[in-house]
Amino acid sequence: MSGGISVEKGAQKNMTSLKVETDHHGDEAVGEGYQRGLGARQIQMIAIGGAIGTGLFLGAGKAISKAGPSLILAYAIAGLVIFFIMRALGELLMYRPVSGSFSEYAREFVGPFAGFVTGWTYWLFWVVTGITEVTAAATYMTYWWDIPQWVSALVFTIVLYGANLISVKLFGELEFWFSMVKVTAIVGMILICAGILTIGFSDAGDTATVSHLWSEGGFFPHGVGGTLMTLQIVMFAFLAVELVGVTAGESKDPETTLPKAINTVPWRIAVFYVGSLIMILSVVPWTHFKPGVSPFVAAFEQMGLSVGAAIVNFVVLTAALSSCNSGMYSTGRMLRDLALNGQGPRLFTRLTKSGTPLFGTTFSAALMLVGVWINYRWPGDAFNKVVSFATISGMWAWIMILVSHIRYRLRADRGELPESSFKAPGAPWTSVFALAFIGMVIVLMAVDPGSRVSLYCAPIWAAILGVSYVFLSRRNPEVAAFKRR
Repeated sequence: MSGGISVEKGAQKNMTSLKVETDHHGDEAVGEGYQRGLGARQIQMIAIGGAIGTGLFLGAGKAISKAGPSLILAYAIAGLVIFFIMRALGELLMYRPVSGSFSEYAREFVGPFAGFVTGWTYWLFWVVTGITEVTAAATYMTYWWDIPQWVSALVFTIVLYGANLISVKLFGELEFWFSMVKVTAIVGMILICAGILTIGFSDAGDTATVSHLWSEGGFFPHGVGGTLMTLQIVMFAFLAVELVGVTAGESKDPETTLPKAINTVPWRIAVFYVGSLIMILSVVPWTHFKPGVSPFVAAFEQMGLSVGAAIVNFVVLTAALSSCNSGMYSTGRMLRDLALNGQGPRLFTRLTKSGTPLFGTTFSAALMLVGVWINYRWPGDAFNKVVSFATISGMWAWIMILVSHIRYRLRADRGELPESSFKAPGAPWTSVFALAFIGMVIVLMAVDPGSRVSLYCAPIWAAILGVSYVFLSRRNPEVAAFKRR
């Protein structure tokens, strides 16, 4: 009983200090010191852009060669699972909207160690992703100009770092336009393909037909097993869709904007993934696509549109910069959340006058620059193996969202916690199903030699976190305590 009183007093003290910080930053600041600078327009585009990345524009070529037209079904089923994950996150967000998001929920419903692991793992995911994406962006620039790769990488990193420090509103505006480019490209491709199928223009007009979806070896040309083996590629394409949860503490009207953004997940996946693949595979037989070649580029070439390669190069450039931008944003917030809970250096709690995490963002950006240099200096298998860890580390966030949601629902149903205003349909069984699906994907990753390396780094990272947690908790008991913020 005395321990409970002590925790309660500590929580009250923490809330008082946060209120002082809020008053210091002005009327727009929220309880954690952040400012509510993200409007509905920006939140919607962050949600849309999070589901569209290089996994679709580039990675889909490899998946098509493995699964053929059945990749459409794989994206549809995986998309349903993603919707379950996002609705679980949405229910938690409306129960308690905080910037730490799933790290905070893991800390509350699973335990302080789970929050520690989730926060640092998600931070690592975005650092590694940022390294690969800024390097990729620099590579895409060489399509137009013969400039050293490190120059472009340096410029991109500095510009995005500066934009993230100036204000959260500027981050949101950049993400809005990055996402707009991706959305416009996909919608434009869908309309062009629809025109070819109905009117028959371009070089592909005479051969374009919906029957390509089943006439070239059937809908499952490599069997159901071939389709299952693409699920890891499909799920990787959806990584970052959960980023909208990190914006909860900085949304102008989270109770309205976040549910609306999450409810757009089904049609986003239906249009941008399922819709675009149906159109592309109807115009161009799946046998024409090869690993490493963007299906969009291949489709443009089949249509006789030489400008297609330049368009896709510009789109994947914006997709890479969008990912870097998101990485800058999320890493700073995750490090600050960890620091506020005593699970990271106190230095990371510092905010700029505009309410952005100063040292957390700076530390992450510096690591991204080091990674770019390493990749440029020693390109090879060692770096690629580290990059492959991004898949499993990103899915860990989904696992924690689902486990936290299941535990929340059990407690809310017993009346121990207030009900969320945005209940997930079919919960908690939809979350159980999504967990089982992710478990199946991890098993498939272990079976596939090409992706098995993703799992090798996990035990090493877990050991590092375990040792770090024991060391920190011995020095500071606050590390192993949950404080509601």
